[in-house]
Amino acid sequence: MSRTPAEWMVPLDERILEILQAEGWSSPAYIARKVSLWASVGRVRERCRMLTYAQMIEPLTPRFENYDITGFGLRYLEGRLDASKQPRPSAREVLNS
Repeated sequence: MSRTPAEWMVPLDERILEILQAEGWSSPAYIARKVSLWASVGRVRERCRMLTYAQMIEPLTPRFENYDITGFGLRYLEGRLDASKQPRPSAREVLNS
């Protein structure tokens, strides 16, 4: 299984996707506790917004309190999706969402 990350992705993004795949929907606070990297809740929340814009995860509530992985995210983890083909998030778009 060879994953093809987009240039904007960071290692935390893959951990977020892996946690959502393994455990189902989760909050940024829960993910921050589970991740094996040094990640604050704020940093996880920011990366969740980036992954949402790239259609790899989706918010389950209007206030972005919980997220679940999408089919795109699952295909990425399986090595069947080139993440650079997904919409490229920008800071302005992510912060304004």
